[in-house]
Amino acid sequence: MQTTDTVLMIEPIAFGFNEQTAVNNYFQVQQEGNVQEKALQEFKSFVDKLKSKGINVITIKDTIDPKTPDSIFPNNWVSFHQDGKAVLYPMFAENRRLERREDIINQIKEQFEVKEVIDYSKTETENKYLEGTGSMIFDHDHMIAYGSVSLRLDEALFRKFCSEFGFTPVVFHSYQTAGEERLPIYHTNVMMCVADQFVVVCLGCIDDKAERQNVVETIKNSGKELIEISEEQMQHFAGNMLQVQNNSGEKFLVMSQSAYSSLNKNQVFDIEKHCEIIYSDLETIETNGGGSARCMLAEVFLPKK
Repeated sequence: MQTTDTVLMIEPIAFGFNEQTAVNNYFQVQQEGNVQEKALQEFKSFVDKLKSKGINVITIKDTIDPKTPDSIFPNNWVSFHQDGKAVLYPMFAENRRLERREDIINQIKEQFEVKEVIDYSKTETENKYLEGTGSMIFDHDHMIAYGSVSLRLDEALFRKFCSEFGFTPVVFHSYQTAGEERLPIYHTNVMMCVADQFVVVCLGCIDDKAERQNVVETIKNSGKELIEISEEQMQHFAGNMLQVQNNSGEKFLVMSQSAYSSLNKNQVFDIEKHCEIIYSDLETIETNGGGSARCMLAEVFLPKK
């Protein structure tokens, strides 16, 4: 099953620019003003839009102490799987490691069966990181995992995860233009989204021709339509999308207003052949946090009680 009808979202209390993540997240720009207040407004409006379409949203508030400015992006530290497993991931930034909260897992257990919690976070002591579904993009139906190597995706750890969970790894390197440099993209999910019948991807970010061709062939062999976006669109978070469904099984592709506005008519048409689009204004969150709609959604595939 590629899509879930339930997502976990963390309501921000002290959202803001995180200097520890900005060292390799080139989307981040620090803004002045009441960033937390604006981010909270964007968060609540986003939640309301999802709920209005019949999508189940579990919202849990962040805590003031410890200070976790990026807690609004829970998909990096935890994933919840159909076989009842919850996975905890090793995080690059020290202050992001504080986002892993046992009480959140316990709240999820109230509605869902968590048979086992698997903790990969111990590799942080070896400076090896794998930031959840930020760094890995899953094709659940075909058991394929796409991963762009960066400081936040250790290739050996990625391959180990795939082996243990039964995924076929597709490894590549992706880059973005930052100033006059070509630098690694920090998370795969800003340049790629896998849905049930299509894949949105920025092929121009994959500089190596053989790696690019392998990604293209893997997508085509999976039977999914390839919808290509440009690097400029990727910079507006057009790759940072997630397909979800509601209680009736209706599918939706979720993205930010910035991402939606960057798409051309043909791209919108190609997406809407398959599902409705939901978009929401996340400008403050995107600018300061360097993440967008998909980063805010931790999918819950666990069996319901």
